[in-house]
Order: sequence, then C-alpha cells, then structure tokens
Amino acid sequence: MESFKLGRNPRTFDPGIPHLSAILAGKTPPPPPASANYVSSMPQAPNNFGMMLNDTLGDCTCAAFYHARQVWTYHSTGTTQTAPDADVKLLYEKACGYKPSQGGEGPGGNEQHVLTYVQKTGAPIGPDGPPVDKILAFVEVDPRILDDVKRRIYNSGLVYIGFNVPANIMPPGQPPPQTWTVAPGNPQIVGGHAVVLPGYDADGAIVISWGSLYKMTWEFFSTYVDEVYDITDASWARSKFAADRNLKLSGGLSEADLVNQMRDL
Repeated sequence: MESFKLGRNPRTFDPGIPHLSAILAGKTPPPPPASANYVSSMPQAPNNFGMMLNDTLGDCTCAAFYHARQVWTYHSTGTTQTAPDADVKLLYEKACGYKPSQGGEGPGGNEQHVLTYVQKTGAPIGPDGPPVDKILAFVEVDPRILDDVKRRIYNSGLVYIGFNVPANIMPPGQPPPQTWTVAPGNPQIVGGHAVVLPGYDADGAIVISWGSLYKMTWEFFSTYVDEVYDITDASWARSKFAADRNLKLSGGLSEADLVNQMRDL
C-alpha cells in the first residue's frame, strides 16, 4: 500500500511578501474565464507526475514546487521537465532544514520560507545543487476571493496553496478519494498539506498531489485553504504560449515592477 504523507507547517505572515489585494487597489480586473485546465494535455496526466518522496518525507512544500515546474516547462517548451528525487530532497534540506542523517519524515516545511528560498537562491535542478531555477516573484492571494484565485490560475498556469487536511481525505489504509469534499460532522484536522492547482471549473479546482490529479470542490477550498500564492515563473511568463493567450502577470504589472515588489524580502 502506497503511503501518502503531508508536511505543511502552519502558515506565517511575512509583511515583505506582496499581496494581490494591495497591488489591485483601485483596479477592477476582468472576470476570470469559466474554466482552465493546464494538465489535460500533459502526458503525465492523470497519475504519473511523480510522488517526489512525499510517500516517505513530509516534503510536500517542495514536491508541490516541482509539480508546478512540470506544468510551466511543458507549456513553455513542449517538454515536461521532471526533477529527480535527489533534487526534491536537496531543496527539502536547504529550504526546510531536513537532515537525512536523522531519518524520519523530517521537519515539514513553511510555504513562505520555501518560496522565498526559491526566489532568492533557486531550486536545485542538478545532481550537485547547481544549476538552480529561480522564480521571478510570488504574490499572496486572498483565498476568500475566488475570482482572484481563478484569474491567477488562468494567467500563471497554477497557484501554490496550503490547507488544513480533514480526516475524510486521508482514510486509514486507503488512497485519498479522487474528489475532496466537506464531510459532515466537522472531521478532525490531521495535518497540513501543500499542493498546486493547475486548473478549475465551476465545481472546483484541479489538484496535483502525491503524483496524481485530484479535484477539490470550491466548498472544500473555502473551508480548508488558508494560504494561496501566485508564482511568476520566467519560462512561463516569457513563453510564446503566454504571449499568444495574452496572459497577464499579477495585478497587470510589468515584469520589472513585479520583481521590484520583492525588494523587502
């Protein structure tokens, strides 16, 4: 039986991280498209995105970033770049403080710390650390404003989220259900998890987790998600794919202005 680990630590509030609501102050963006799906054409769909060690380590914050990178590289280059487990493990060490010599699942990770590390230092994409892949910027999105969440999925390919995990999606001895819903009876929270959402429709959001695709209803999203980040990836933002669709950076900012928003980190 395959194991499914968690590993997102409680969220923090870094005032240096730009917030979409502040960037949009006084602006009225257009409504988001009714749906988006950036994984339907990927050869990894639905069950071959890779566990990325999240069956043995509490490294979901790092695995989720590398799942995001699969989506970006597929659409910007036509080829999915899947990081080897060694890269995921190294990011878990560098960004989260995992010590392989101590064994176990490790300390888990904080989403803001992981994204800050990847923005400043870069995620390993080579066997010995370098080269690295840096993101240009990341912006916090209010999970209560679903239109903002949808717009950022559509424009950036996905959002990176953290949520509190109810027991009903982690049934003992069984794989998670394909669709995550709010169960009656206020199920116990069994931990925190980090995933990416590379699509949505009227019913909910598409999820990449534990190497596979799932779906979370919007009710589930609104009940359990407490942090959402719009990540600006250079390969995606500068791609012909994004240009052909007139996809916008956060708040409609230029790349230079968006990067400048990160100066306080």
